[in-house]
Amino acid sequence: MSYFCRTMKFTLPQAFTPKLYTTLKEGYSKQDFFKDLIAGIIVGTVALPLAIAFGIASGVTPEQGLITAIIGGFLISALGGSRVQIGGPTGAFIVVIYGVVQKFGVDGLLIATVAAGVIVLIMGLAKFGGVIKFIPAPVVTGFTSGIAIIIFSSQIKDLFELKMGAVPADLIDKWAAYGQHFTSFNWYAIGLALLTILIIVFSPRITTRIPGPFIALILCTILVQVLGIPVETIGSKFKVLGGALPSPQIPNITFAAIKELFPSIITMSVLISIESLLSAVVADGMLGTKHRSNMELVAQGIANIVSPLFGGIPATGAIARTATNIKSGGRTPIAGIVHSVFLLLVVLAIGKYASMIPMAVLAAILVIVSYNMSEWRTFRSMLKAPKSDVVILLTTFTLTVIIDLTVAIEVGMVLAAFLFMRRMAMVTNVSVITGEFDDDNEPEGSQTLINKEIPRGVQVYEINGPFFFGAAEKFIETIRDMSVVPKVFILRMRNVTALDATGMKAIEDIWKKMVLHHKGLFLIAEIHSQPFVALEQSGFLTKLGESNVTGSLELALDAAKNWIGEH
Repeated sequence: MSYFCRTMKFTLPQAFTPKLYTTLKEGYSKQDFFKDLIAGIIVGTVALPLAIAFGIASGVTPEQGLITAIIGGFLISALGGSRVQIGGPTGAFIVVIYGVVQKFGVDGLLIATVAAGVIVLIMGLAKFGGVIKFIPAPVVTGFTSGIAIIIFSSQIKDLFELKMGAVPADLIDKWAAYGQHFTSFNWYAIGLALLTILIIVFSPRITTRIPGPFIALILCTILVQVLGIPVETIGSKFKVLGGALPSPQIPNITFAAIKELFPSIITMSVLISIESLLSAVVADGMLGTKHRSNMELVAQGIANIVSPLFGGIPATGAIARTATNIKSGGRTPIAGIVHSVFLLLVVLAIGKYASMIPMAVLAAILVIVSYNMSEWRTFRSMLKAPKSDVVILLTTFTLTVIIDLTVAIEVGMVLAAFLFMRRMAMVTNVSVITGEFDDDNEPEGSQTLINKEIPRGVQVYEINGPFFFGAAEKFIETIRDMSVVPKVFILRMRNVTALDATGMKAIEDIWKKMVLHHKGLFLIAEIHSQPFVALEQSGFLTKLGESNVTGSLELALDAAKNWIGEH
């Protein structure tokens, strides 16, 4: 295998080369395969109870959770841009999936998942992988912590085995319903849940090779069957996968369905992107490697297009399972592929026995998942951040818990964008510097006005900071305050690193006032490359004339002096 991979001659673009291809081409030995085999089996034992639990908590069947881990996980590892990424269903999607299933049914969920996969695939092909990383941390922490609260709240019924009907979707109504039926709890279910939590918490002190959730699942299931403990099991609620994977079926995708599901589709695509790239970044930090973000998005998109054809739910990179893979010795995508194959073999061989798993055990596993997702230490430390970040954090968290995850992400992103623009506008200032010779704070070698002769009728203005729509008003107000229109207007742009359309319009407006209305001269000095290209592409540079753009303030003053002398 190693020799074959080294002799492969065809090449792929770097950004769109799966890490599987790269690792095989570099050479893959038997020792590498053995390490990946062990890691894949260990991760598979972690994924088995989680896939079942996430499926049930999402309002679908455990079968659909397992299908997602098998098919989605396989494609993410085989095609992804990370060496060690483990894909499958995650807790972040529980809220979205549950909401879609309740409103549009399972068919609506499959359509939304395929559509979200298409969007993520397009984002990857358009090289949006780097853009996703700019989503603010308060937004991510806010909705992640909010999701943790919702997951925990959704497990109370099974945790205590309350005798009640369907659990309301709204958080407040949910807890009100729990309060009304709390006296119907089952002591056996509570005992099993506590035992599960204790096993998960303390089992790492005995062994780290076998995951705590898997130990708890096996021991508690055997205990219930041997002792005949009267608790609710998966078999009493669901049909469990066994025998073979379901045949693929293409969902009936219509424009009307896409229109109705569009907010959920956008939320899914954002979550898939954020979760997968965040997991890949965490893996890079643990291994010192570098993932290919665009190829990762392509793989995530393909996985979420294919998996629903078999009944799967949204899949993405799973941080905890990826970290487990690394700690277990996994170093190539083969480990993720082994994890999926292992899950398939387990399901086909003993899938029917999954019906014996107690619901209280799965609920307890998800309680631990929700605790780990809460990131309460990070949440607490962010409360000491600048007030604007705290506002974003608390707004996103509150909207996730009380209203809806889709609304929370939309409002959080818009709020973050507005606050960012406000910050940028605050650090951008416009000033008239003609006659100001106090340049002690300027860096050595910079162009100052010291000892420069400023002809009468010349005004020099300077913009400091990014010149975009948030700061353009400052420029307009400063110009509006001019008591006398100068003969020559020099705009110094040495500290303007970015210019947008609103900034360009403000510059063009003052040019019209100076040149077209007052027959004066308008000069730009010390402009950077991005603003220069922006002015050139807009066509304004042609109107202005490239001769009126100078590389230094001194050249601009000389041009002004010559123009005044001629006129």
